[in-house]
Amino acid sequence: MARQARAEITRDSVLAGAADVFLRLGYANASLSEIIAQSNVTKGALYFHFGSKEELARAVVDQGNERLTGSCQGFFDSRVPALEAAVGITYVVADLSMNDPMVGAMLKLTHQIGDYRGAQGDNIAKTWGDTYRLLSERAIAQGDLIADLDPEVVGVLLQELTAGVHIVAVGTESMEQMAARMERAWYFLLPSLVPTEKLSYFRGFAARRLRRYVV
Repeated sequence: MARQARAEITRDSVLAGAADVFLRLGYANASLSEIIAQSNVTKGALYFHFGSKEELARAVVDQGNERLTGSCQGFFDSRVPALEAAVGITYVVADLSMNDPMVGAMLKLTHQIGDYRGAQGDNIAKTWGDTYRLLSERAIAQGDLIADLDPEVVGVLLQELTAGVHIVAVGTESMEQMAARMERAWYFLLPSLVPTEKLSYFRGFAARRLRRYVV
């Protein structure tokens, strides 16, 4: 048991070190020697757990997605209005992108590896796309989205909003502005999605969520 515990600690150290390096340097520029130094482990310890840089990167993707999903659990409760949940999830993405290296690395790696898959083979982009689509279906049924909208189209749009704000923030080295930019995106997008009588409420809701992440 002690040996297994030490192995798990070593694996966690490698993942944490890899996340820091991938986040800082990107997938192409990250080297295993840099990750070994950042993780403070031996080369043998790293290769005991991961056979290649790609395998390690995909493990980071899985770990980051697990953390992001766990942080969004409250929004998957059917008692939470679906559109509020969709808005809330986008801010969790912004928050963890800025403050959790594992999630930040996961989001960066899914774009850079190219096929959006973790070590388990799950397509992260498809999973979150399904989540936004289901939330859109519920929001239409709840009367918070315009009735004749296509939930498939809206789901893709919400996913594009989240991913787009993140990509621009990464590309312009302005991650600290991501949450504020998310609020601006919602401000201009909501008029095309919600009934007129609910626009003020949801714009206010998005603004209030922003205040939870920006001091």
